[in-house]
Amino acid sequence: MWIQPEEVLLAGALWVSERANPFFILQRRRGHGRGGGLSGLLVGTLDVVLDSSARVAPYRILLQTADSQIFWNIACGSSRKEITEHWDWLESNLLQTISIFDNDEDITTFVKGKISGIIAEENRPADSEEQEEDSGKFREAELKMRRLFGMPDEEKLVNYYSCSYWKGRVPRQGWLYLSVNHLCFYSFLLGKEVTLVVPWTEVTQLDKNATLLFPESVRVSTRLTEHFFSMFLNINDTFKLMEQLANIAMRQLLDNEAFAADRSLPKPCKTLKNVSALKRDLDARAKNERYRAMFRLTQDERLDGHTDCTLWTPFAKMHVVGQLFISNNYICFNSREEDLCQLIIPLREVTIVEKADSSSVLPCPVSISTKNKMNFLFANLKDRDFLVQRISDFLQRTPDSSWGDTSPLALIGHSTSNIHSASAGSESISRGRHYHPGLPTASCGLLQLYHQDTPEDLGPKAMKEKMKEESWNIHFSEFGRGVCMYRTSRTRDLVLNGIPECLRGELWLLFSGAQNEMATHPGYYGDLVEQAMGLCSLATEEIERDLHRSMPEHRAFQNETGIAALRRVLTAYAHRNPGIGYCQAMNIVTSVLLLYCTEEQAFWLLVALCERMLPDYYNTRVVGALVDQGVFEELTRAFLPLLYEHMQQLGVISTISLSWFLTLFLSVMPFDSAVLLVDCFFYEGIKVIFQVALAVLHDNMDALLSCSDEGEAMTILGRYLDNVVNKQTVAPPTPHLHALLTSGDEPPPEIDVFDLIKSSYEKFGTLRSDVIEQMRFKQRLKVIQSLEDTAKRSVVRAVMTESAFSIEELEELYCLFKSKHMTSCYWGSTSSAAERHDPSLPYLEQYRIDSAQFTQLFISLAPWVCGGHTPTLAARLFRLLDQNQDGLVNFKEFITGLTGMYHGDMTEKLKLLYKLHLPPALCPEEAESALEATHFFTDDLSKDSSFLSDMDSVAQQEVTSGEEVKDGGGDSEDKKRGQGEGLQVLPEDVGH
Repeated sequence: MWIQPEEVLLAGALWVSERANPFFILQRRRGHGRGGGLSGLLVGTLDVVLDSSARVAPYRILLQTADSQIFWNIACGSSRKEITEHWDWLESNLLQTISIFDNDEDITTFVKGKISGIIAEENRPADSEEQEEDSGKFREAELKMRRLFGMPDEEKLVNYYSCSYWKGRVPRQGWLYLSVNHLCFYSFLLGKEVTLVVPWTEVTQLDKNATLLFPESVRVSTRLTEHFFSMFLNINDTFKLMEQLANIAMRQLLDNEAFAADRSLPKPCKTLKNVSALKRDLDARAKNERYRAMFRLTQDERLDGHTDCTLWTPFAKMHVVGQLFISNNYICFNSREEDLCQLIIPLREVTIVEKADSSSVLPCPVSISTKNKMNFLFANLKDRDFLVQRISDFLQRTPDSSWGDTSPLALIGHSTSNIHSASAGSESISRGRHYHPGLPTASCGLLQLYHQDTPEDLGPKAMKEKMKEESWNIHFSEFGRGVCMYRTSRTRDLVLNGIPECLRGELWLLFSGAQNEMATHPGYYGDLVEQAMGLCSLATEEIERDLHRSMPEHRAFQNETGIAALRRVLTAYAHRNPGIGYCQAMNIVTSVLLLYCTEEQAFWLLVALCERMLPDYYNTRVVGALVDQGVFEELTRAFLPLLYEHMQQLGVISTISLSWFLTLFLSVMPFDSAVLLVDCFFYEGIKVIFQVALAVLHDNMDALLSCSDEGEAMTILGRYLDNVVNKQTVAPPTPHLHALLTSGDEPPPEIDVFDLIKSSYEKFGTLRSDVIEQMRFKQRLKVIQSLEDTAKRSVVRAVMTESAFSIEELEELYCLFKSKHMTSCYWGSTSSAAERHDPSLPYLEQYRIDSAQFTQLFISLAPWVCGGHTPTLAARLFRLLDQNQDGLVNFKEFITGLTGMYHGDMTEKLKLLYKLHLPPALCPEEAESALEATHFFTDDLSKDSSFLSDMDSVAQQEVTSGEEVKDGGGDSEDKKRGQGEGLQVLPEDVGH
């Protein structure tokens, strides 16, 4: 490619001149291509180790003048063909022109200007954002990666690192290239070349470890082998990027969705050296994920920036040091000291942002006021003016949804009677809807409905409940109420002591972040219900089947009011998220939500559970629950090693943990006790579920160690959980069906749920959310690859009976077929891979490929190769196998075609070949061209009727006499034409 002219002082160092004329020299890098001897080997090794080849391609063209010792590098090329094209262009376009210049300086100026103009012209049409942002060196490294590993232009490089790849016990120094879809390594040392390409979708394990043999290395494991990389400049950054890319690949395997670069990412102020736009994108995604997880925000929230600051806390009368985060819809604060203070301020609640007076005690303060009359004072801000400007920019984009379409001023002058009559009219219209404000469950939870007529309880338990309510009211008066409440360790203590029933729905919404989503999507749930009701699908059938199995022991679900509300919430969510639809256990969790929340609140809590707090738990393969099951096994091995070994032998952990996690203990523990764990879960997240699960195993350790089989261990744990009681509950006890099935002769001692929760924090409270996320990543790789292996075995078993291929051959063919499907995810194709992938189909029909991909596989695999006609044959076979004519072929159809070619007998192969020359294999265009050829010959025949009649008589004589016609040396061309025309008249003869 043409490059901006660069000055070169030593033209001969490390280079060999191959062509020359009075003004230009074409040179090749020593060590590139054949020959070169020892010096060539050393230069080639130097280029790889120091990455000089990423800056200097193996070929270049220099501009020289007779009187100057300075050379100018004006072009470089990665191949001889590329550099030769540039050389030919110079000779034909510039050589004659510059020969007429008298002054060498004029020649140099003219050529440099011409080359710069060419570069500007080339860059103008292909002016993409990514090309603008990526540095020149990085773009050259990306081109080098594609050349070395044969990658198409669609494969984007994220970053590259110098490191050592351990091949056996010998380290090979080279360069590791991390692209969106592949891990690649290249090394060239003393004539020995090492090339490695590993698709991220094949990675089964990714570890960072340090051993005597491999000092601080990264291990990349696949199904067949392990690769070790070490000697990184910054191993932590490299490993984090590897984790991100492997996570993206696992998401592709789950959802068949390609990686989409973030086009809305703000451009950097200046081009960052050796940092690609994709690397910036991935770094921003990682920060966004941490930010959203920290404050329980929605998936579309993007962090704009963060800065150190202090927050004045009126409840503690002190300034708390921490960080201020700003995103498109929120201002958030988190203290440096854990659990000291956390704050979330939605911009929709902000009324005033102003710069307060600065002083030595309170430097650079900013005051933020909200609609509920709360005031927050931030200080010690480094760039206060810029911060206030950014908040103002976001406030201008924030719609004021609190008044709906009516502004506060618009209501002035209207009588209350007019407003009342208008609302009454709208209510009468809404009566025909499936969901409307008149429904009992639209205004309160099911428990409140059934407690309306109950006389007030003045017993000790009721008084305890009143005291809890009063404690929370005092907390609200000190720390605020609603989304802008200060969240401190005091808040957590109140949650661990149990949330009062009357506040449970409100606080669940607050702590889960569902309150924010509901506030920003008014009317969304009602519209979803209207769209979903009456539609029939697999999800709605499963919902109807499970409705009456959802807490049948509770009176709220023994009538149509509760059942109808549950139906509406589950159906609306299945309509919102068809990828999940409905999964068993969602009904149990949703039933509990409806007891304390309105329908709309329960819906948004379900959204928070399924899409943020329990990711991938409720999809078709319950991947998230299986991942957390693996995390639980790892935690058991770390905290309870003796018990872990014994439980693994019995196979108990994998059996029990799935039901514990999927229903948050609601299906295995009495309702009044389990709902307290749900309180803690909405505040603390998944870590509290792990803590309680470990505490349950710890309390039963002695009994479990003495078990001899799985059934005995399950009985011990089942009876223990059945007897976890809540002695403070006000409601009458709800019968627990599981307890009725597992109760024995001697009732085991009761366990107070508050003691269990307290014990879990004392013994396992050191668990951190970030550590759990790291463990989840490792388990996700194992789980998804294990599910893929299971799917492969299922497909092979299903196809094996109809195919003559061996099991090993079928497995290899399946991997090839699936890889073709996956490449269309990230390298593009005529149709989207996500559209082709239908998880509801059997495994052997889920992955499908189009005609172009089928042709590639046919050329590489099929035994019928016929030169230039091979693509035509492949296209015909594709049309023959595509029975439903949707332009796609699944694995079963693919194997059917290959089986006929490889293992059919001669008759079957001839039949297949014959079918390839008939519709539907013969496309309409081919059939039409054949018809045109027939008409062409027919027209030629009709033009020479006299000749035809002569040949007819000859043909008749031959047929009647029965004598063999012999060639007596006449015109052979006339004879051939007569034979051809004889075939045309045979039907007429038969007619006679």
